[in-house]
Amino acid sequence: MATNLVQLVLQQLTPDMVTKIATALGLDRALVQKLISAAVPSLLASFSDVASTPTGAGQFANALTQQSGSLDSVLANLARGSGADASVSAGSSMLSGLFGGGALDTMSQAIGEFSGTSKGTGKTLLSIVGPMVLGALGQHARSAGLDTGGLVSLLSSQRQQITSAIPAGLADRLTASGLIDAEQDLRSGAAAAGGRVASAARAGYASTGISGMPWAYWVLGAVVLGGLAWYVLGSSRDTVAELPRSAANSPMATVGVAPSDITIGNLTNRINTSVDSLKSVLPGITDAASAQSALPKLKEATTQFGEIGTLANRLPPETRSALAKLIAASMPAINEMCDKVLATPGVGTVAKPTIDELRSKLNALSQA
Repeated sequence: MATNLVQLVLQQLTPDMVTKIATALGLDRALVQKLISAAVPSLLASFSDVASTPTGAGQFANALTQQSGSLDSVLANLARGSGADASVSAGSSMLSGLFGGGALDTMSQAIGEFSGTSKGTGKTLLSIVGPMVLGALGQHARSAGLDTGGLVSLLSSQRQQITSAIPAGLADRLTASGLIDAEQDLRSGAAAAGGRVASAARAGYASTGISGMPWAYWVLGAVVLGGLAWYVLGSSRDTVAELPRSAANSPMATVGVAPSDITIGNLTNRINTSVDSLKSVLPGITDAASAQSALPKLKEATTQFGEIGTLANRLPPETRSALAKLIAASMPAINEMCDKVLATPGVGTVAKPTIDELRSKLNALSQA
């Protein structure tokens, strides 16, 4: 039986380690234990998502190499005066590189709300625990003789098990923000269940022998597998799983994104990247000249949101709703920055048409 990765990591984060983390960060031990129990499966699910693409797998492998030290060495760094700040900074940088800064902030916010603390506390814990989780995975891979591909396969095979370990209140927040693809987990669970039914049917055949009733097992397996196939494939007919495999053959294809790669996680990353770009560009507009220089970036973000809206229309209603909530959460800050830009003397005539179009795209996405 394969090692349960959630239990593997949590067992390595012993009560003594939890106490040391709480002491180093000046937090209550019970609170830290709650945060760790929520953070570990959330991080494992995100690592699985990152490593599911060739580029992400390479980044994941690099991160594993960088975290090759023991958990004790991480704790030793925490215990050294300013070592806690350095560890948090290094962990945050590593996770931002893997997930994207926007996705890390969204996860931090969700964990902070779940624990009754704050986004800052959630991010601090993730930045400390993230390297520890990678270190535990690396140790397990070495002891089990797994290369990076083998470890990625193990993560993928336990995807549903991992997400099931995320506390319900946090899982709802992560799903609403698009960091967990509930439909993917459902399809993975159905496929795994189908495999177990088929195995049971084969075992039944072997145990009953030719003179028994092997046909009953095969009929049962066929019926259940047929039902699973109808549910997973039939009910997903309108989802991105049915998009064409080749961008060249599809007039709906979006430049730079292959249809087979369109998932809620992919779209969430594009949203976070575009939002981060706006938060970087808008505050820099202080006069007509800076507004003119910022127009290409604003138009690029507007185009991105338009493409995201087109792709989101291919998703099922509940998934579009998750993306809409992510956009809606970002809009107050963006609107405030836009209002400030438009109120700047000499800027309105330059930036207003582009900002109006940008807001129109965001409003449409937030109401999906």
